[in-house]
Amino acid sequence: MATLVPPSARHPQGLIPSGQLWLPRASLSACLRGTLVRSTVGHVLSDAQRINRFPATPLCSLSWWFEGRSECLVPERPDTMADLNSPRDPIPGRWVLAGPHTRPSTSYCAEPTHAMMVMFMPDALHQLTGLEPEALTDRMLDAQTLLPPDWITMCEAVQHQPDDAARMECLEAFLEPRWQACRPVQAMQAQRYGDWAMHLAQRAAVSAPGRSLRQLERRIKRWAGLPLRELRGFGKAEQAFFDTIAADAAHGTVKWADVAAGAGFSDQSHLCRVTRRITGYAPQALYDGIYGDEAFWAYRIWV
Repeated sequence: MATLVPPSARHPQGLIPSGQLWLPRASLSACLRGTLVRSTVGHVLSDAQRINRFPATPLCSLSWWFEGRSECLVPERPDTMADLNSPRDPIPGRWVLAGPHTRPSTSYCAEPTHAMMVMFMPDALHQLTGLEPEALTDRMLDAQTLLPPDWITMCEAVQHQPDDAARMECLEAFLEPRWQACRPVQAMQAQRYGDWAMHLAQRAAVSAPGRSLRQLERRIKRWAGLPLRELRGFGKAEQAFFDTIAADAAHGTVKWADVAAGAGFSDQSHLCRVTRRITGYAPQALYDGIYGDEAFWAYRIWV
């Protein structure tokens, strides 16, 4: 079954240990990237601490709320981050299906909330449901209007499980036979974004007649919802994220020029531009948020 990742020994003081990361069983590792679970039930939070920050992502997701609810905070301009004064949109539906996001997003939970977000590799979701990730890109939709009937039955079953471990078992028992029936012959096991993007390019080159650059790009975008160039950008950004954590753990300081070079960026300014595009923050501000701001819990549990 799925594995619950233990909390980090470096969890910042003053922040609640309310987020959990579940990793999929080995047989589903090419289908699911992981599952984020967040419960603020029983915790006293300020309004600012009820904000949730998420990066842009090439992943698709399916979300449940077991207690409470969320609202989307909409930034006033595309180049700014939403805050408590931003307009709010309700979450669309009982269960929400989201596609790849090219911009960071922010939500707000006005009351104690217990929710779960299952993160699918977009090409796997396409294989499982026939849905086109490209049509889901930058959208959050009512899952009941899109998913096949057996998936809706699964969503209902997960909703009524007694705890998170049982929810993960229910979800994976549903996915396991379906994924084994439709998975690509050479499905990739490692799920770092950079490796995955390279694997998609290789699959696109041998999967069908027509190998021009334009045909390959169309194939990749159909499977993943984003062009190969953007997927490679996510790969560099993810490598920089993990290099930053490793540098901090080893030395207690982070040299951003070294992180940029190690992740394949042309220079530190290039790293800053990409980090801002994906997260909304410069690298140092993101680092400070991870270790000092409740709203960055989703980043923190990947550490």
